[in-house]
Amino acid sequence: MRVPRTFVFLDLSGFTNYTAAYGDDAAGRILGTFRALVREIASERGVRVAKWLGDGCMVVAVEQKAGIEFITDLASRAASVCAPLTLRAGVATGHALLFEGDDYIGSAVNMASRLCDRAKNVDVLVPTMQLERLPEGVTVEHVGEIELRGFPGTIGVVRLIGVPGPVDNNDSSELWTPTSLS
Repeated sequence: MRVPRTFVFLDLSGFTNYTAAYGDDAAGRILGTFRALVREIASERGVRVAKWLGDGCMVVAVEQKAGIEFITDLASRAASVCAPLTLRAGVATGHALLFEGDDYIGSAVNMASRLCDRAKNVDVLVPTMQLERLPEGVTVEHVGEIELRGFPGTIGVVRLIGVPGPVDNNDSSELWTPTSLS
């Protein structure tokens, strides 16, 4: 089954060097903190961690706006708790094949992964042609045309900047008042 989704690949930059310098235990502590933060923000923003990839992960969003809110919120909040490591990410939107019920394959998945590979330090890269509506508080900076391995020609890319607005956890449609059983 092919489904429209937004894919976010993210990675902690400098993790291998950090592990070499400070040891496995210190690296494990920072990775545990990072993963807890990813889970917390994914839950708040309504996206799903599809798989962990060592010091990174792949996140799937039904709507692009939720994926962008997730990664920009994470980039902001991870800056302090994951220091001295930085977060880099790639975001791509498109149809993908839902494979065996728990994985995705397709061009959008590959593009998000390749953009993450090209990102540096605190970059969150998105193809210009795929950008839909930005969440409030998030803007873009044009990076230019880049080549991505496995994709023909060049692709216009922007960098996401800013922090999305707060999460609205007050869905009044779910409020109810119990009635008396008497």
